Amino acid sequence: MSFGRGTARDQRLPEALVLVLKERAAANARSAEAEHRLILEEALRGGRDEFGQRAARLRAPIAGRIEGESADLIRDDRDP
Repeated sequence: MSFGRGTARDQRLPEALVLVLKERAAANARSAEAEHRLILEEALRGGRDEFGQRAARLRAPIAGRIEGESADLIRDDRDP
């Protein structure tokens, strides 16, 4: 499995991890390299999507309750 800098084994990945990757690849009828690429792609793309979804869920309960510039709000809280 080549990734430009050598095989997964050359990158000093633990042998157990390489074995799991190869088993997962075989179970999905893909090469280990293709499986590795897919895992990286899903992990990197999923992070952005999940972040956006979490942020939307956090914003929903406070929507419309906070108005104005944050600097003005901080100043109001700080100054008597």
